[in-house]
Amino acid sequence: MAEAPLRMTRNGLVVDGEGWFVVNARDSRWRDEGPLGSYCTFEGKRRFPQLGINVSVLEPGERLGMCHRENGQEGFLVLAGECTLIVEGEERPLSRWDFFHCPSGTEHVIVASASQSAVVLAVGARGRGVGGGVRYTVCEAADRYGASVARETTEPRIAYAEAWSELPPSRFVPYREDWLGPSPSRAAEGETNA
Repeated sequence: MAEAPLRMTRNGLVVDGEGWFVVNARDSRWRDEGPLGSYCTFEGKRRFPQLGINVSVLEPGERLGMCHRENGQEGFLVLAGECTLIVEGEERPLSRWDFFHCPSGTEHVIVASASQSAVVLAVGARGRGVGGGVRYTVCEAADRYGASVARETTEPRIAYAEAWSELPPSRFVPYREDWLGPSPSRAAEGETNA
């Protein structure tokens, strides 16, 4: 298997083809979803066919999507900060290094705490094409955080209409240094130059 080419865009690196590659999250292209946080997927024009992965930065009170259940298995690891997990209508606190295993068909959403930002690694099987994909659900617990739809739907454009209404058409943005902190190599350079 050959190495995939990477291309620099004005908002960061994207992969331009098939093959293996290495890219630092700080150098990758990011997407700003307003009240749904900011994230990088490490992908280019084409989605990874079998596995979705992203690093999401949630400012205080921002949510990682709308409450939903899907056919693909997912996993979430809190890398920094504190969150509230709403799973099957119950609230559970999550803090740094907590891992949430989410089997297919499990209703869930994650919301950053009101007092601090959070960084969450999300991984999921690409299950949308297998038997119906994602169903956005009405959930009373999630509604307290603005993370529930008013009526159940399978349409992302309906589920996210309010969150996306004030955002520009292109939401790709460059990485912000305050999201993940300086890279170890940049920090070492700063120490050397001090």
